[in-house]
Amino acid sequence: MTTSDEWYTYYKANAEFQLEIPWKHGAEITEDEQNAIADSLAAWQLGETSDGLHLLAAAKNYAQRIKDPKYVDVIELFIKEEQRHGGDLGRFLDLAQIPRLQRNWGDTLFRKIRYAIPAMEIWTTPVIMVETLALVYYKAIQNATNSPVLKQLCQQILRDEVKHIRFQYERLAVIHKNRPACLRKLTYLIQYFFYYVPVILVWIGHHRALRAGGHSFKTYWRDAWVKMNFAWQRMKPERYQW
Repeated sequence: MTTSDEWYTYYKANAEFQLEIPWKHGAEITEDEQNAIADSLAAWQLGETSDGLHLLAAAKNYAQRIKDPKYVDVIELFIKEEQRHGGDLGRFLDLAQIPRLQRNWGDTLFRKIRYAIPAMEIWTTPVIMVETLALVYYKAIQNATNSPVLKQLCQQILRDEVKHIRFQYERLAVIHKNRPACLRKLTYLIQYFFYYVPVILVWIGHHRALRAGGHSFKTYWRDAWVKMNFAWQRMKPERYQW
């Protein structure tokens, strides 16, 4: 199990170790590529732009309860990393002259779910679900374009998201640690059925871009569940030494 101090060290180092994005070349996105992914990319970029204030408040309450103040510092770095994704995607949208969005139904729904109950489990569960889908999404965008900037940007985000998912499933393991086995099974069952919601909504909102990246609904569905099943296996407390 990775400690908060270790996560803090990772996020600090990762902020300094970024892939080089060839911004000077411009967007270099074709009209066909733009038609296929522009609306989707603008909507996804909006989802990466949260100020993180609600999450930070929940993290402070949680960290105080478990007596782990360093966790708050880690969450601050996590928020900054997500904001970097949003900033970089926004920069690409500007280069490609793709209008940024101020509101999107998917982003609004996701925020309402997270804001409903200010508890770390309620925050962490939908976040890990969306981040597993982000692995599918950004890989599809990477395949859907020949833009060097967008390809490299997707590669950076994919690299970051792998660690984000680990950060989230380890935290859920901590949260579930003292929960009786029968209640943990019920938790996973609830999560299983809840996961249908973002999987279906992401396809509805982004199927054109996903198809441009080589996905049919069948392959998208399969990849989404494979990645979430991986996370479910690793959020089980019995996998760790305490």
